[in-house]
Amino acid sequence: MQRVTADRRWPLFDVAATRRLEHAAAASLPAHTLMQRAGLATARLALAVAPHARHVWLACGPGNNGGDGLEAALHLRQWGKQVTVTLASAPEAFPPDAAMAWRRARQAGVPVARDPPADWDLCVDALLGIGTARPLQGPIAALVARINVACRPVLAVDVPTGLAADTGDGEAVRASHTLSLLTLKPGLFTGGGRDAAGQVWFDGLGVAAPADTASAWCSGPPLATPRAHASHKGTWGDVAVIGGAPGMEGAAALAATAALHAGAGRVFLGALSDARGPAAAEVMLRDWSTLPLESLAVACGCGGGAAVASVLPQVLTRAKSLVLDADGLNAVAAEPALQAQLRAREGSTVLTPHPLEAARLLGATTREVQSDRLGSARELAQRFRCTVLLKGSGSVAAAPGRPPALNPTGNARLATGGTGDVLAGWVAAALAAGTPAFEAACGVAYRHGQVADGWISPRTLTAGDLARAATPL
Repeated sequence: MQRVTADRRWPLFDVAATRRLEHAAAASLPAHTLMQRAGLATARLALAVAPHARHVWLACGPGNNGGDGLEAALHLRQWGKQVTVTLASAPEAFPPDAAMAWRRARQAGVPVARDPPADWDLCVDALLGIGTARPLQGPIAALVARINVACRPVLAVDVPTGLAADTGDGEAVRASHTLSLLTLKPGLFTGGGRDAAGQVWFDGLGVAAPADTASAWCSGPPLATPRAHASHKGTWGDVAVIGGAPGMEGAAALAATAALHAGAGRVFLGALSDARGPAAAEVMLRDWSTLPLESLAVACGCGGGAAVASVLPQVLTRAKSLVLDADGLNAVAAEPALQAQLRAREGSTVLTPHPLEAARLLGATTREVQSDRLGSARELAQRFRCTVLLKGSGSVAAAPGRPPALNPTGNARLATGGTGDVLAGWVAAALAAGTPAFEAACGVAYRHGQVADGWISPRTLTAGDLARAATPL
């Protein structure tokens, strides 16, 4: 069993891939082996995360997830814990493995109650697993509400009940810990999954899942790239930030400052306003139309307002590499000709939409984007033939022809104005230094969130603080 941490890459497998692996493993093992291993692993983790718990409530559902819970109850009782099992359905309806677990639990004297206990120290959520396909209702919805209102430790088996394993969507149990079995599921690491799952643990049940068949990856830290002593400002490339329409100059200034601190050799600010935001002294102010875009990594759109639409035709055609953010994305979403130009670009391109911007680009709603963040990012990447970094909890990086990557770092400290402008500036600096687009998106998202995770000051983490905390990729 392993604790899933952000300091390494983890392969993720969607429900279809997990089912294929499960069926192949079950065919090669004695009957009921996987469930018995799952129950033992669950019981061991329950002891580890709540060693002083005296009374464990195991809420068991109608399928194999419930069988895992019954197996865990058997072990916990044998180890001296007071256990209470509640069933969300009649045991006569159990599938074969869960039916065997039911017989074993009854033979071991595991107590079963009609209603949840009035008092408990740990709940094992074994109601529903990866088969969740519809909103919760009926007795299971009532049990989930009972679990959540108690505000006590919860260990979810495989995924929190109600959470869609592939997408992280759905109203779900809010677990303290989740033990993902056989494979790690993408939904635990994006959307609502990060809040629902708590600390994620993994047990492969003795079955090796081939990493080259992973549906997605949970990103690890970017590789260290030491800078040679014999280098100069030209070695690390030049960034141009084009944006900052009247009244929004600060956004472009933040992106420029961020690019500077992220190690760009030189940074130019081509503001779309006569006023200049408070950029760092080292940032050079230029009329954007005089910049040699063919040799620059361009971050376009930060605070661009309506004015950026008239700039985009040249930027899309000429920029050596491009980060398109904020109003640049909105302008593309509104104009089919710009969309065609974006698809035709030959240089490295990274789109950095938040969910509403992604919805505009897709002609969808924000809810539709958030209900399938991986699918939305993949669709954007295919449609516009570029790298996409869909921001949010568990930011998703996608590019044509490769599995998407979910970022494991970051927290609510980033939910403040300007942090997206900083991210755009950092990505532009990485592109300027020669980092490939997909790797730049993954690495910057990781470090962006890492700053928030490591922020120990009682002060709010502002975008300015974030910009100055950059380290070069």
